[in-house]
Amino acid sequence: MTEFHTYLPRDPEAVREALQQLVTRRDAERLFAECEGSAHRLLELARVRGGRAWNRLRAAQGLHERALLELASRGPALLKPSDTRDFLVRTLGTRPYEVFCVLYLDNRHRVIAMAELFRGTIDGASVYPREVLRSALSHNAAAVLFAHNHPSGVAEPSQADELITRRLREALSLVDIRVLDHLIVAGELYSSFAERGLL
Repeated sequence: MTEFHTYLPRDPEAVREALQQLVTRRDAERLFAECEGSAHRLLELARVRGGRAWNRLRAAQGLHERALLELASRGPALLKPSDTRDFLVRTLGTRPYEVFCVLYLDNRHRVIAMAELFRGTIDGASVYPREVLRSALSHNAAAVLFAHNHPSGVAEPSQADELITRRLREALSLVDIRVLDHLIVAGELYSSFAERGLL
């Protein structure tokens, strides 16, 4: 059985220091205690909590995600799943609902854009191949990477995940757009269809 890959090791002191730069010392200590020193848990909480401190954290997270996408779009080519996992874990890992995203790549595997095409409930999102095909053509993509999250915390691909990946790959192959991978993010874990030999 393929092992799941974990994101980054926990560094509670780095979390504490970052919080102290974003909010007052009192708020930083309160938030640090609530997230138990975990940056990932902090971002999970920030997505659902209200208040000034949480709003600042959400804004900082949004800027960070945007910066990562900008760097990917002008940086080196994405040649293997590990090149994209950190960005996807940061972006999708804390979502309380399921989202299906597509990264559109040029013929050198540089990122053209990323789109959140479908959003679902806590346990599913409907994915329509026609919409994925239309969107890929509108971005003039030569290749794509799929990614979606499992809010359940289980990174194991389901039969439905494998079926929709096959359908999407078949649809896109008709117009010579390659599917490089489908990554599933579950909290701080991820799994790759390419690494599992499912593509």
